[in-house]
Amino acid sequence: MNRLYYGDCLEIMNGMKLSSVDLIYLDPPFNSNRSYNAIYKDKTGMPLPEQVEAFCDIWVLNEERERAIRAMPVLMRDAGIDDSAAALWKLWMNALRNTQPQLLAYLSYMSERLIVMKGIMKPTASIYFHCDPTASHYIKSLMDAIFGHQNFQNEIIWHYRRWTGKAKRFQRLHDVILFYSKSDKYKFNVLYTDYTQGSKSRKEQGVLNRFKDGEKIFVSYKEVDKKGVRENDVWQIPFIVPSSKERLGYPTQKPLSLMRKIILASSDEGDVILDPFCGCATTICAAHELNRKWIGIDIAYHAIKRVVQVRLADHYRLVEGNDYKVDGIPKTEESATDLWRRDKYQFQRWAVEMVDGFVTTKRTNDGGIDGRIYISIQGSENLASMIVEVKGGENIGIGVIRELRGVMERSGAEMAGLIVRTELGETKKRNFVKEMASAGDLDVMGKKYPRIQILTVSEILEGNLFNTPSVSARGDAQRVLPLS
Repeated sequence: MNRLYYGDCLEIMNGMKLSSVDLIYLDPPFNSNRSYNAIYKDKTGMPLPEQVEAFCDIWVLNEERERAIRAMPVLMRDAGIDDSAAALWKLWMNALRNTQPQLLAYLSYMSERLIVMKGIMKPTASIYFHCDPTASHYIKSLMDAIFGHQNFQNEIIWHYRRWTGKAKRFQRLHDVILFYSKSDKYKFNVLYTDYTQGSKSRKEQGVLNRFKDGEKIFVSYKEVDKKGVRENDVWQIPFIVPSSKERLGYPTQKPLSLMRKIILASSDEGDVILDPFCGCATTICAAHELNRKWIGIDIAYHAIKRVVQVRLADHYRLVEGNDYKVDGIPKTEESATDLWRRDKYQFQRWAVEMVDGFVTTKRTNDGGIDGRIYISIQGSENLASMIVEVKGGENIGIGVIRELRGVMERSGAEMAGLIVRTELGETKKRNFVKEMASAGDLDVMGKKYPRIQILTVSEILEGNLFNTPSVSARGDAQRVLPLS
């Protein structure tokens, strides 16, 4: 069955069967130090500068990355990669640590995942790595080491037209897609571009109508009786304009025609297509349309919800459980506890996003704000907010409420919410309720909302949310996934 996974692709791919995937396309965050918030602006009506966006690509050389860097030579050897690659990695590590630490963090992150990707690819499989010119030369060297220089097939240039500003350089109007195979037995269907005009056979016309999106049509030579010009490595495919019906609000969203072309060239019907950074799920959509099986992975719960609702349900009328399965989202207290034990930060993200909040990256001097829920109050042009703190531990004292109140007042938030993993005892619950009540209520149009509230994980799993005025992110595209 087709699968959509919530979580870190490294952990999920480590649990997949070896030699089980026919084609991988990945468009991971570029090493460009940009922080996107357009998709959250699309949900709330305004930018959210403090948030972790679905495609945040800020890289930090922290202790986690340092551990991964030190372990990389061993991982490479265990994966059967030549020792010379490990030696090259050590040179990079030493050269980049002080000069380009963010690039080193990015490369270590991708190296861990590319090694695992190679293991789950079939001998006939291919991988397409989509990157921009700021990092493509580093990624190419990395993939030469992991997949073998002899398995490099193409550096594909995706050329498009768009206005790029007045920078003191030539306009940047292309992306790079690196095409590697796992072995010399890889699948490849020759594609032809049809430049002809005038009448066409019924068979050819039917194929062209199927994929017509206002740009050039790319089809298999078998379907057009070998008519057309054999495709080259420069692909002229229009960039998705902001007004396009295809646009979902992701700044990095790629056109469906680009994904169709990759899938047609390197897979057959029934093959398994994997996108480990699926985002707005363009790869999944193209795979579905071309009768391929698919696996999508994303670390942002908001992205998963959006894909399920907008892409799979609304557009393709796919039904969860029948047409695909969603994995990795806690549906019981036990699975939530398991997530907390495995990855406390991911547990925090999940808890915040389950209540229609957005995870924050910044922390105040007074303590942690793990997320914010943005509230629309009638008569106000600006969004109000409820700060959210998540506590996964078992021994939570009353001081947490007092600290949360102080952060709420100092940060200018109208409300505050506490999420706890474990149930509170009866005595503790009474004390918490009394302390929260001392913060008073928020009066909106005569209706009162407690300024400080608490929810347990079990209550969230039952579908409960904080009692607030209208939440900006709570719309048709933001319905909570069914927990059955």
